[in-house]
Amino acid sequence: MAVTQRRGRRIMMTPAELDEFLTTQRTCRVATVSKDGAPHVSTLWFAWDGTSLWLYSVVRSKRFTDLRRDPRVAIVIDTGEDYGELRGVELSGTAEFVGEVPRTGELHAELDAPETLFARKNFQLDEMPYDGRHAWIRLTPDAIASWDFRKLASA
Repeated sequence: MAVTQRRGRRIMMTPAELDEFLTTQRTCRVATVSKDGAPHVSTLWFAWDGTSLWLYSVVRSKRFTDLRRDPRVAIVIDTGEDYGELRGVELSGTAEFVGEVPRTGELHAELDAPETLFARKNFQLDEMPYDGRHAWIRLTPDAIASWDFRKLASA
């Protein structure tokens, strides 16, 4: 990943730490731009494939409608309660829709890996269950900023 972070180099995650964090965390917050220009933030489960963040969104949601109209998106995944334990990642870029809308399970090789990752991580299943209400959104980030305040204790 060739994305660099300007600020907070002392607390930024290494590529391996970033990958481990995004692989193990489950919930993200997705910020979109509403029709009137106002921000809209919603919570979703996600899967990380090492390059892209995959969201399985309800197609009748405000989030999905916003991204269809304006695909710019920012996503935050974070954890920690006390200041010294705060860790997180912000990813931003342009959302892409992959597969049929809504997803019914048609063969789509590009979705094999993210569906397996998502099903195992979030449903403890080997195959993705389809309900005819969701579709896939992929974010291959243009920018990534990360922080791990636990690193301040060792500095």
